[in-house]
Amino acid sequence: MSDDGGGASSKAAMIGLASLGCGCMSLPVAAAGLVVVLIIFGGLGVLFAPIIALILFFGGGGSGGDGGSGIDTDEVSESVQGDGKGDLDENTIPDDLADTIEEAGGICDVIGPVVIAAQIERESSFNKDMLGPNGEEGISQLPPDKFEEFGEDEDDNDETQATDPEDSIMAQGRYMCDLAEKIKPLVDSGEAMDGESVLDLTLAAYAVGLDAVKEAKGVPATSEAQSYVAGVRANFPRFEGIGGSVAPSDFPSESIPSTSNPSVSSPPSPDKSPSPDPEDSGSPDPQDSGSPDPEESGE
Repeated sequence: MSDDGGGASSKAAMIGLASLGCGCMSLPVAAAGLVVVLIIFGGLGVLFAPIIALILFFGGGGSGGDGGSGIDTDEVSESVQGDGKGDLDENTIPDDLADTIEEAGGICDVIGPVVIAAQIERESSFNKDMLGPNGEEGISQLPPDKFEEFGEDEDDNDETQATDPEDSIMAQGRYMCDLAEKIKPLVDSGEAMDGESVLDLTLAAYAVGLDAVKEAKGVPATSEAQSYVAGVRANFPRFEGIGGSVAPSDFPSESIPSTSNPSVSSPPSPDKSPSPDPEDSGSPDPQDSGSPDPEESGE
């Protein structure tokens, strides 16, 4: 977005790295994400070449590769810089969410199902039990007040819950379309920064709020806003089936809330083997090692 040479380069690298913080992206897909982010923000040929080599080596799939990827980098570039309205590759999303994502991506012209899926990957990696730092819940991580406004009972279970994927995804689609409608006049009037689309600004508003986007007259110059837009766009090729896809079995069957510690509890320290308490053990075991009784040893 800037022609400031080294400044643009370092900014591109920062945003590229920040955009790859998604939980369950495989290395090849992550590498593809870095490539396309660099295309958008820096066009850095020096960094572009080794990342392409990584994509080709790993084959763009989730199980490694044999060096024959056949990935078209021009197609990847076109996808990531596009409008996200390509056909959704349903092999990249859980089977039970395909219809809902398609429906949410059909509410308005600006937001397609690929955008919805790419956002979900960025927000929660399809974790329906995700808990955000500011009270966000569910697969789409809407702010609580926005889910209250846009959420509805989609599956007729008499409950409207952010942790219900159908309720959450449809609320996401409505909120995104509402944001797009409010942002479109800013772009149409020429007030927004050159080169930034309604989709870019809508994604930024989803991440940092509509007021911040209006005040900046574009994507705010913050790492949170810019890395979010870049990170979501970096997922477009994946959900259009370009550069490898994730099989449904790779999605978590039992989601772990974000506030919990995913690491396993530490085992007991090996140097603390169980031993009887000198005062509670009663008379010493005749088969014991022969060590003197602690009370007698002091005499």
